[in-house]
Amino acid sequence: MSDAVNGDATVQPVVVAVDGSAGSDHALDWALTAARLRRAPLRIAHVRQYAMPLADGPRMPTIDHRHDADPVIDRTRGLLEGRADLPPLTLEVVNGAPGKDIPRLGDGAQMLVLGSRGRGGFRSLLLGSNGLACAREAACPVVVVRPGAEPSADEETYVVLGLDALTPDDGVIGFAFAEAQMRGVALRVICAYASPTLVYTATGDFVTSASADAAAAADHTERADVRLAPFKERHPKVSVELLVLPGDAAGVLVEASLDAELVVVGRHHRRMLAGRLVGSVTNAVLLHAEGAVAVVPVGEEE
Repeated sequence: MSDAVNGDATVQPVVVAVDGSAGSDHALDWALTAARLRRAPLRIAHVRQYAMPLADGPRMPTIDHRHDADPVIDRTRGLLEGRADLPPLTLEVVNGAPGKDIPRLGDGAQMLVLGSRGRGGFRSLLLGSNGLACAREAACPVVVVRPGAEPSADEETYVVLGLDALTPDDGVIGFAFAEAQMRGVALRVICAYASPTLVYTATGDFVTSASADAAAAADHTERADVRLAPFKERHPKVSVELLVLPGDAAGVLVEASLDAELVVVGRHHRRMLAGRLVGSVTNAVLLHAEGAVAVVPVGEEE
């Protein structure tokens, strides 16, 4: 079931998954802004769970699957009624399994937006299983939106880019620059390196080394400057601040998320016998960061 309002098939849409929860309402607001910034249509989709038969019992309860009945879409339509400056909209229902079918909504999309936890999530969990599935599997960038410590109107904001200086990815960097330019904010690039650095001495001991730390910082700074240079030329209006910091990358990015409009990280896949996992830094940022986190696909890793 779907209905469209002034849809534009020539431009890739922004897609937002809704489920009637407060978290998805927040994601809807974020996606509306993203679509307006991109001058793109917004596709609003509710993936409703098929009724599944139990092994030795009746079918599990589910919502009314009549063609014209979907309370989530009806509620969403009501939230949008009367709003000004709406992008072209499509509202639709997809019958299926959310964990499998929500990631598929990203096929052919500019980005897929969803809330950090849906209706069925445990309150103690900051990110539900559907969010993890999308971050792992969707073909496009995935933005997970969590109501967080949002900056005040008079506070300077920025987009944060988590840059891995040793294995940087142009797609991730380009996404962050484009977001900063569209939003008219600065880009804060955070590049973390392991510290303290341990060196092996002639006596067979491992000791910390201030000079090795300094060398690591200098190396990361040089690598980052070289990789960022062409993007600075393409986006001269974006103010860029590079921070090369010692410590755990995930912890540094989570702290930076407190005042950021968006945190951008890459999705590095590791091949596993039973599927794929996002990298540990990306996973930690998704679980603990405030506000919105964009996970941008990068090349496959063996």
